[in-house]
Amino acid sequence: MHKPSSLRWRLLWNLALLLVVLMLASGLSAYWNGREAADTAYDRTLLASARTIAAGLTQVDGTLSANVPYVALDTFAYDSAGRIYYQVNDIDQKLISGYEHLPGPPPGTPRTDDYPALARFYDAKYQGQPVRVVSLLKAVSEPNMNGMAEIRVAETEEARVAMARSLMADTLLRLGMLAIGALLLVWFAVSAALRPLERLRTAVEERQPDDLRPLPLVEVQHEFGPLVRSINHFTERLRGQFERQAQFIADASHELRTPLAALKARLELGLRAEDPGTWRSTLETAAQGTDRLTHLANQLLSLARIENGARAIAEGGAQLLDLSQLARELGMAMAPLAHARGVALALEADEPVWLRGEPTLLNELLSNLVDNALAHTPPGGNVILRVTAPAVLEVEDDGPGIPLDERDRVFERFYRRSQQGVGSGLGLAIVGEICRAHLAQISLHDGESAGLKVRVSFIAG
Repeated sequence: MHKPSSLRWRLLWNLALLLVVLMLASGLSAYWNGREAADTAYDRTLLASARTIAAGLTQVDGTLSANVPYVALDTFAYDSAGRIYYQVNDIDQKLISGYEHLPGPPPGTPRTDDYPALARFYDAKYQGQPVRVVSLLKAVSEPNMNGMAEIRVAETEEARVAMARSLMADTLLRLGMLAIGALLLVWFAVSAALRPLERLRTAVEERQPDDLRPLPLVEVQHEFGPLVRSINHFTERLRGQFERQAQFIADASHELRTPLAALKARLELGLRAEDPGTWRSTLETAAQGTDRLTHLANQLLSLARIENGARAIAEGGAQLLDLSQLARELGMAMAPLAHARGVALALEADEPVWLRGEPTLLNELLSNLVDNALAHTPPGGNVILRVTAPAVLEVEDDGPGIPLDERDRVFERFYRRSQQGVGSGLGLAIVGEICRAHLAQISLHDGESAGLKVRVSFIAG
């Protein structure tokens, strides 16, 4: 299985990724902003050089000449890491000074509006290097010469790139320091926020296995409060479950100890006797006791199965069942037992009645109700198994019934009426647990012939 990562490291990793993306975006933005600023600054210098060269144009005997002063190119001496090229063309675009083949402005290059001059700025390549070029038009108006001379000044882009990179590096350095500070701050903040959970974990680990007290809430942040309350609620239910389990084990052991001891004593008495008739009587009594113990053990196992069935229902494992069909099948299975006891077992279920439930538990419920009714109905009596819409089950018998003051207690485990009733005291307790698992309501009423009527109302499917 994949080991879950640390919350602290996951948060730092996600934050680091976000900061890296922001740094990259900011670095690119700083580079292009720096390049734009460098172009603005160096374009102004290029234009100044072109103007200086234009100021040195002279006309002698109808020929235009260029006197390029040293100061025109010396402007770049202290702030440029690249090379400078220039070219001067007369009004007929003939080279009169400078470098040959310096590229001119591409068609459609607009005139700059940033400076009051007939200048155009553009990027080009010269001698295999990218250059930034300014083309300045200088009006020539002489008696024998009239037109526009062109001065081109180009500079390689090393200085501009260096300036943009410097601005980008400075931005990344500042953002990197800020990111490291933010990660350290988040590390200490998360560590401080998780410290109460660490104390909570230590408190849980130091507890004994049987210590199910609620966890303290006083030192836990507000966001962790619902988690701790949920754990406390689960612990409370778990403690209740353990208490019921312990009580059940104690009651079950008591209920099993007494008949087992009586069975053992009866067998020991039979072994001391020498009369075969006594032996047979002892074996018959032991067989009856064994039947009762088997019935008790089966009911104890039924209680254990109810918990699994209830969990299956809670997790969405309930099935759509026809209660009439379940009652019909159970009635046919119990008919031989009813006949052996001389009791008439009748079924009233004319139409399908649908509900959602766990079939094993519902069969257990029907079996316990019918078996309990048969056990308390005298020979010649009647037991009616009735199913009606929307989802109501009734089992009515001709037995002695249950007094009103005892009807609330008969669903308790191992409770016997006045401690003299037959059975193990688990039948109706099992029925009550199954009803709770199905969210059904169970109630006891007087029968039409002074017997008992048990009514179970399910939620219709």
